Amino acid sequence: MTSTNVHKDVEDSGPSGYAAARLRLLQEGARSGPPRRSALAELTDDWLSGLFAAGSEQPRGVSLIAVGGYGRGELSPRSDLDLVLLHDGSDPGAVAALADRIWYPVWDLGLALDHSVRTPAEARKTAAEDLKVQLGLLDARHIAGDLGLTAGLRTAVLADWRNQAPKRLPELQELCAERAERQGELQYLLEPDLKEARGGLRDATALRAVAASWLADAPREGLDDARRRLLDVRDALHLATGRATDRLALQEQDQVAAELGLLDADTLLRQVYEAARVISYASDVTWREVGRVLRSRAVRPRLRAMLGGGKPVAERSPLAEGVVEQDGEVVLARAARPDRDPVLPLRAAAAAAQAGLPLSLHAVRRMAAGVRPLPTPWPAEAREQLVTLLGSGQPTIEVWEALEAEGLITQMLPDWERVRCRPQRNAVHIWTVDRHLIETAVRASEFTRRVHRPDLLLVAALLHDIGKGWPGDHSVAGEIIAKDVAARIGFDRDDVAVLSTLVRHHLLLVETATRRDLEDPATVRSVADAVRSQGTLELLHALTEADALATGPAAWSSWRGSLVADLVKRVAAVLAGDDLDEPEAAAPTAEQERLAIEAIATGGPVLSLRAQTEAPVDAQPSGDPEPLGVELVIAVPDQPGVLPAVAGVLAVHRLTVRTAELSAQDLPDGVEGSVLLLNWRVAAQYGSLPQAARLRADLVRALDGSLDIAGRLAERDAAYPRRRGVVAPAARVTVAPAASRHATVIEVRAQDAPGLLFRIGQALEDAGVRMRSAHVSTLGANAVDAFYVTDGKGAPLGAGEAASVARKLEETLRG
Repeated sequence: MTSTNVHKDVEDSGPSGYAAARLRLLQEGARSGPPRRSALAELTDDWLSGLFAAGSEQPRGVSLIAVGGYGRGELSPRSDLDLVLLHDGSDPGAVAALADRIWYPVWDLGLALDHSVRTPAEARKTAAEDLKVQLGLLDARHIAGDLGLTAGLRTAVLADWRNQAPKRLPELQELCAERAERQGELQYLLEPDLKEARGGLRDATALRAVAASWLADAPREGLDDARRRLLDVRDALHLATGRATDRLALQEQDQVAAELGLLDADTLLRQVYEAARVISYASDVTWREVGRVLRSRAVRPRLRAMLGGGKPVAERSPLAEGVVEQDGEVVLARAARPDRDPVLPLRAAAAAAQAGLPLSLHAVRRMAAGVRPLPTPWPAEAREQLVTLLGSGQPTIEVWEALEAEGLITQMLPDWERVRCRPQRNAVHIWTVDRHLIETAVRASEFTRRVHRPDLLLVAALLHDIGKGWPGDHSVAGEIIAKDVAARIGFDRDDVAVLSTLVRHHLLLVETATRRDLEDPATVRSVADAVRSQGTLELLHALTEADALATGPAAWSSWRGSLVADLVKRVAAVLAGDDLDEPEAAAPTAEQERLAIEAIATGGPVLSLRAQTEAPVDAQPSGDPEPLGVELVIAVPDQPGVLPAVAGVLAVHRLTVRTAELSAQDLPDGVEGSVLLLNWRVAAQYGSLPQAARLRADLVRALDGSLDIAGRLAERDAAYPRRRGVVAPAARVTVAPAASRHATVIEVRAQDAPGLLFRIGQALEDAGVRMRSAHVSTLGANAVDAFYVTDGKGAPLGAGEAASVARKLEETLRG
């Protein structure tokens, strides 16, 4: 039936004709979505207009207005009719009779009605007192009667809204937050409320209201489509259930999916989640912009007074190469070139997460539009930045979502697409697969002090369920995918093997501990055979707990934790026996020998500073670690305080230490003296590298005590106060038992920070111990260091003395 014929039925047969025409419209298989909603609104307009004009005398100074969803022309099959009868107050009796003539036929048809009768002044007063009323009036649309009266109210309401926006928008934001707290996040719920949950239709309406205020606007791309998809699902839900409901219950999802022509309920939920994610992200960006504008308005008059009326310049504080903080957001530096810097998205994301700041929408879109794909395997810096991002705790989630909203995650990790927005029909799981993986990384970041390789723990957390969405056992599928992803990211063969083992067996510990007899040696041996090493067992233990905690409150308990810990202890006993003696120093290169001889000849430090090149793009992962940044080799005549002096000078020059080795250098026959050789890999935090001559001059001053490193670092910290950033796990200092026959091994695991190695070296010097060697690694934002120390006579420390040194060092790092 054509639209003209439908409307003719309404005119000819009144309310019963409207009911029949409405039913025929809803049963038309060819018409759905926005066209059907618009047609239903138009049909209803015609019917209500007929009711309005049905009296013997046409009312004057009265109009009928649709508000809310009906005002937007978005009528779902069971939507309420939100109506306002607006009048000028000249004839209350006639208005009351008109109201009865309209309201009663609506009720007689069983349609839900939200109605009011008001003068323009009353409508504005009610709107000023009730935010929900004001939001409804922002979508006011004329149906019948005095058009001038409707237009006057619309103009006045919009003017009121814009004038009161600085006060009302924070009120609206609080209302949205309270609703989200009650209803949860639409993009993760198995039985979501399409309207009330965060990321639902209410939030989409709130974004329209913000745009109407002219104070800020939501990112438009994809927003209308996301809103349309949720409305389509609600339409199908109304038709499937015959009820006015917004909750997508489990038992109705297959029927709703069929109504929409979708494959199954999982496909339906995934579409709902994708739409909700777009709206949620747009809400985050919009409310952040509202806050920025309101803060700017509050501060600007004071700044103008202080600056004599000049326009204040936004302060830009560097965070990393090509990345700065401005106005509470992370933005790209003016000189940043995404088209020439494929690592920039990860570097910006890691800097934002570490600082606890959001990534600017403009920055993310600029990178998404212009960044070159990362080569395969990734450069070492890209791998480091990914690990830093994953290890940043709770801020990782918001930053990851910003990258994902613009397609950067799937560009870097194509396998992510299969798990993105994928529902988990399991009462234990509270997240979609992709969010669960990020939540696991967040949980794993709390355990980075428990493991020797926090980078492998964090990447395993990201990949452990990557096989979901493929046929068969997700652990088996995930193992294959993890091997490919880990190699692409640039891990060497040994690390790829560990990561694939962790993914393949991420359920092994908890399933064995809760379902098998731990007293049976065969049970313990089977786990030992699967993990094969102490290091992998340590990682698997931490991953198991992180995975369970990220699943939901029902997945982990003290009882499960104690069973898993007992199993790990038994497996560790089986795997024990390797002698973890001090690593042998590699034979010195010709350059290192030359520097050592020159240091003896000059009596002072000598150094070589040389840039390192990345592996070829098409190189296969090898057993050797990939170089990173710049190689700095220093030879110094053996003397106290070398480590803190060198580390302090590097910190003063804003050089980040990636790896470091300190050892005594054997000299050629006939050369008297003792030399310490330090081999560093460093990278500039931002800007260019310092000249070698300047580094050497400062190192000479540091060794003779004329350079106050502690004072210089303190001055810099005072000039650049620490941002709130991430709350990292506390530093952990341990004595490795029986790790070496020749020295005491002190292990330090801490959050990397400027001057960290200087503080460690100074604390060990203050403890009066001698350092045989040091082995320093920075994995993402985590420092994992081992120091081989002796007493003054060159013997390992006694147990009590070693414990005391470790305790004092830990106190220093936590202070």
